[in-house]
Formats: sequence, C-alpha cells, structure tokens
Amino acid sequence: MPKVRVRQHVNPLSKKYQTPVQPPLWNCVYAQPAQPLHLDIGCARGEFLLSMATLEPNWNFLGLEIREPLVEQANAKASELGLRNLYYLFGNVNNSLKPLLESVEVGMLRRVTLQFPDPWFKKRQAKRRVVQPELVDTLATYLMDRGEVFLQSDVEAVAVEMCDRFEAHPAFQKQGADLWLATNPLPVPTEREVSTLSRGEPVYRALFVRREL
Repeated sequence: MPKVRVRQHVNPLSKKYQTPVQPPLWNCVYAQPAQPLHLDIGCARGEFLLSMATLEPNWNFLGLEIREPLVEQANAKASELGLRNLYYLFGNVNNSLKPLLESVEVGMLRRVTLQFPDPWFKKRQAKRRVVQPELVDTLATYLMDRGEVFLQSDVEAVAVEMCDRFEAHPAFQKQGADLWLATNPLPVPTEREVSTLSRGEPVYRALFVRREL
C-alpha cells in the first residue's frame, strides 16, 4: 500500500480541528473490548501500534491522530491484516481526549504513549504543543492506578517540558533515578526513534506511573 502524502505540521488550534471526536462503539471496534487499552497520542502512520498489536494480542490498541488521511490508511492496513485489537481514530487530542476516554469502560486505560510530538519551536507556537496541563489532568482522571505514561522526544526542551508537566501533577510519579531512561521499556521502537539513534543523536525518554491515590 503506497504511503499517503500529507502535511507534516498541522495547527491543532485552527478552526478545522475544533470539532470533538465522536467515540466509536467499542464492542464493534474490538473483538475483546474488555482487554486493557493502550492509547498512542499522535500515532502518525500507525506503524508502531501495528507492531505492538501483533506482539501483544491480549491488549487493545488505539491510535489518535490529527491527520485524517493517515488514519484512513492505517485502519485499512489493520483491517487487511485482520487485527481486531487495533483501531485508529481521527481527532484533535486538545478537544477530543476527554469525550473519548469518557466512553471507555473504567479501568481499561492502562498505558499511554506520546512519542516525538511536533516541537513547535517558536515561543508564540508553544500553545500548540500536545502536552498541556489539561491533557495531564485528563489522563490522571481516566488512567487506572499504576497505569503508565511513556514519553519520548529527540528535542530536549520538549522532553523537559513534558516531564515538568507530569511531575507537577500529584497523580504521577516519574520512574527511575536518572534524568532520562537509557533504553525504551517497550518492545517496539518508533520509526523516528530508529532514525534518530541511527544518526547517533540522543532520544530523551521518561516513564511515569499513576499513583494509587
């Protein structure tokens, strides 16, 4: 299947992306809807989740992506491979995360990944970054106790900002004594991670666990 060409950068604050997502019927999406759920925010072409869903059939995987053509192509590929534990959804996490997680059965969300988000380098564009305090609050509400949030970026300032926002929330505890994780705790790297490391450049990783409150 040929890759769809889309814009690399999408402004989540533009009018086009202000309609919240309509959650699907989960019992129609997943063959086993009661399995633990892994949410990948900003899943791009979905290759990471495709590999994860193949490796971990006892989990359900959901990718949320703001570029609709990528979502359509990813769902077509998952369907072609017969993966009934994987689904991709078009939506803007800024306004869609809460209604989406409200529709999921309590205790199902057990893992969240946010990998290599758009850095939006200019100061006036920082409000477009994915990890805002509201996102952290929402994940704290819906992630089960001891659930995990894995973050990584190849831009240190972005990684620091993401970590600062999770560390500022009482529901989350950073794992490990070092500033950054030396290795990826998940069995599958993203394409961006592989590319970055192959050039000898660093990847800044952190794992947070939701405290039992």
